[in-house]
Amino acid sequence: LQAMQKKVAEEAELAEDLHKKFLCYCKSNGGDLAANNEAAETKLADLGPAIDAAISKKAQLEKDLASHQEEKNANKAAVDQATALREKEKAAFDKELAENKVNYNSVSKALDALEQGMGGSFLQTGEAGVLRAFLMKKQEKLDGDRQEVLSFLSGEQGGEYAPTSSEILGILKQMKDEMAQDNKDMVATEESAKQAYDELMQAKKNEARALAKAIMEKLDRRGDIKVEIAEMKEDHEDTVRRLAKDKEFQVGMKKNCATKEQVYEEEKNMRAQEVTALAETIKMLNSDDALELFKKTLPSAGSSFLQLQTTDASMRTQAQALVNQARSKVRPGHNAARLDFISLALSGRKVGLDKVIKMVEELIATLREEQEGDDQKKEYCTVQLDGAGEKQKVLERTVSDIGTS
Repeated sequence: LQAMQKKVAEEAELAEDLHKKFLCYCKSNGGDLAANNEAAETKLADLGPAIDAAISKKAQLEKDLASHQEEKNANKAAVDQATALREKEKAAFDKELAENKVNYNSVSKALDALEQGMGGSFLQTGEAGVLRAFLMKKQEKLDGDRQEVLSFLSGEQGGEYAPTSSEILGILKQMKDEMAQDNKDMVATEESAKQAYDELMQAKKNEARALAKAIMEKLDRRGDIKVEIAEMKEDHEDTVRRLAKDKEFQVGMKKNCATKEQVYEEEKNMRAQEVTALAETIKMLNSDDALELFKKTLPSAGSSFLQLQTTDASMRTQAQALVNQARSKVRPGHNAARLDFISLALSGRKVGLDKVIKMVEELIATLREEQEGDDQKKEYCTVQLDGAGEKQKVLERTVSDIGTS
């Protein structure tokens, strides 16, 4: 019984140590979970506005892209329109320049013929017809001098041209100079129009290049923002899911910690009752009354058979009362069957006290072995539980990190 009392005390000490470790686990992990949950809630509060801002920024970029595309189309339309106009102007210039060259050559040949006194023969050439057609086309703008040239080309004056008369010759020279000047002005106008067109094309090209650059940049930014929005939404969903799991685990841990605390207090009270019962039993067995009782059980020379039988029965009754008292205060399953068997042996008549004492000693030895086994199992279970708890946390965080990535 003293060995059992010592084992119970050791069990109480070990249980208290394990309980302190468990309380430390509840406190530390509870604090970590609370901090993690608070950080997750803060993160969710920040992610919501960040997602909305990114969506708004994406919408603005899409609006800007549509505007840039319209500007690009308008720029292309302006280029096409200016190019068509330039081609039309160039075609008109080439046609008019060619006609002017033909007319200029006709005037030049007419002058050469008149200066050589061959005006009559000139009237029979094709150049005279070209010059006549030119003057006829411009008839509404001709003055009196040019009317005379037209009359000369039409043969209305008759006879050979007198070389000494310089009136027609002077008019043709003046026409030649004017036509040369007109050609020069027309070429200058064409060059100016071409330069203006080239400058416009260069400006439109620069504008198109700037628009293309802006479109590419905003397309890249829109793509990046789409990725950011998707990542933030996924992060938001993962955080919500992880926060729910952590809160559920936190509630479960608080419940388990409270339950363990209650179980510990119940076991502590039961163990205290067991210690008290063992102490009272040991005290009773060590008392003078118990000593006198055991002395009386020893046979003496003058003792009769009736006295021995009476003393043995009384001692069995006393011992059985003590065993029953100890049995009532022992936890269920804690070698209660052994105590019941000892009580049964004491109630019989064929088993002597020496055999009962041997059974008690065997019970004590068995309790000692069982206690050592229980201590090893408790230590092993404590290590496994701590390891399993840490492994569970690591696995949950790993799964959460994999889901986030």
